[in-house]
Amino acid sequence: MSEVLALDGIERRFRQGEATLDVLRGASLSLRPGEIVALVGPSGEGKSTLLHIAGLLERPDGGEVRIAGKASTKLSESARTELRRATLGFVYQYHHLLPEFSALENVVLPQYVAGISPSDARKRAESLLGFVGLGKRLTHRPAEMSGGEQQRVAIARSLANRPQVLLADEPTGNLDHATAEVVFEHLLGLVRGESLAALVATHNMELAARMDRVLRIKDGVIVPG
Repeated sequence: MSEVLALDGIERRFRQGEATLDVLRGASLSLRPGEIVALVGPSGEGKSTLLHIAGLLERPDGGEVRIAGKASTKLSESARTELRRATLGFVYQYHHLLPEFSALENVVLPQYVAGISPSDARKRAESLLGFVGLGKRLTHRPAEMSGGEQQRVAIARSLANRPQVLLADEPTGNLDHATAEVVFEHLLGLVRGESLAALVATHNMELAARMDRVLRIKDGVIVPG
């Protein structure tokens, strides 16, 4: 299958007073549908920056991001937003659920924004939450759920609109070891079941070793892990 996400020669630099910090210096990678790839490296090496650029949340200073074959760097902000909404899902270290809404509502709402009918949105939400073992927790609000349950809702929400690419930034970073294992298994199962491409930034080398490939950021470029 052809690549669904490709980063070619990505450069990103930041000003620090009078100095310039080169975080990414020609980083390149590609993902195919159905594979889950770990992105590892010490803090400060640019993992989150790379994910933000891959997710069209930041523009690189050089290089190109192609999603489903479409070059994005020179697109307008509105076109980038539409491409992001149509093709990408995000999971962060903290779940960012809406506290006043139930688990079901948190997964339904992104679908409403995308124009999905209420009945179809509910069916999709129930299916995803059932898959991650929360079929009996649909009406619970985030404060009534454990950290692992909250993160599983966040994973279900990220897939609500059937993205082609999932970008996850330390998705188990706030969880204890046992809970992280549970959440990762659900994440892995959904990626496989939905035939997504997933790029997962993590410090957990045990989890990284269970993914299809491990990539490392080193001196601003991507190397095999």
